[in-house]
Amino acid sequence: MRTGRPKAELIVSDEERSELERLARRRRSAPALSQRARMMLACAEGLNNTTVARRVRVTPSTVGRWRRRFVEDRVAGLMDEPRPGAPRQITDEQIEDVVVRTLESTPKGATHWSTRDMAKATGLSHMTISRIWRAFGLQPHRTETFKLSPDPLLIEKVRDIVGLYLNPPAHAVVFCVDVKPQIQALDRTAPLLPLQPGQVERRTYDYKRHGTTSLYAALNTESGKVMGQTFSRQRARELRTFLNRIDAHVPKGLEVHIILDNASAHKSALIQRWLARHPRFHFHFTPTYSSWINLVERWFSALTTKQLRRGVHRSVPELVDSIREFIDVHNETGKPYVWVKTADEILASIARFSQRTLDAHTPS
Repeated sequence: MRTGRPKAELIVSDEERSELERLARRRRSAPALSQRARMMLACAEGLNNTTVARRVRVTPSTVGRWRRRFVEDRVAGLMDEPRPGAPRQITDEQIEDVVVRTLESTPKGATHWSTRDMAKATGLSHMTISRIWRAFGLQPHRTETFKLSPDPLLIEKVRDIVGLYLNPPAHAVVFCVDVKPQIQALDRTAPLLPLQPGQVERRTYDYKRHGTTSLYAALNTESGKVMGQTFSRQRARELRTFLNRIDAHVPKGLEVHIILDNASAHKSALIQRWLARHPRFHFHFTPTYSSWINLVERWFSALTTKQLRRGVHRSVPELVDSIREFIDVHNETGKPYVWVKTADEILASIARFSQRTLDAHTPS
């Protein structure tokens, strides 16, 4: 028995299939059109709207709408309809040329296009180039960095640590531990000019160094409170001293789970002997190049932004006092960081990013 709205029958000629395949390859220069072409190619295989939607990652109603447009107007039906307003002075071919040049080429003697370089190359105004880029979400002047973890135990470690965040064990406490090394006590070469109406705070670009300190911090994932201790160095013996402090702080009846990175000091023989003498402590190592999964890094970021980056410290003791003050205020007023994503969502995101990386460097 047939249920639901009947889907429009879709038959693709060889010529149309070639055109759809050409459009489907334009994932960079025309992503929306490429997605619609891939929908129609999947529909031509006889797949239903729900299956196609799952493959292309859209809703079934979206697939149904473009299926009907294709049946009525063929390939032309996949194009965007004209919008109201004054007629455009720039043709579709000129817009396509700008987008394709931006994505698939670079100007001579430069790594990326500017609006004025593109304007000279295409004969359009730099304001027109700016509007085209804004319409297509193109920002050639910006770049971001990334690092994929090569850890062979990535999946196991992600599931382990996220499990501690989302479903912490009973009768146990979970700490995120790390060290912020070589924090510099910096003083400016001239006094600051304070904030005034119409004038931001001003400081000299150069500075004087007055020594460094390293901060070990342990963030309680349940309460959000932080234990911190500063040292002149960051070796295994300093970590042992800090672990002793955690041990003294946590009631004896509780297990202690420590999330930390893969630094050599964390796996040294000294620490291994300490763990053997303290069986209630359990280490959970983050994947390599994955500091984002350790919540104490979020707290370190707040410390840098709110206290260190614009701070003026004329000695290491003054710097240490500022750090302790930040810890005290955080423990009085701060709230725990809430982890939201499941391990499956994180691993799926990594898989999609890896696939995009492969697609970007695989010949069509």
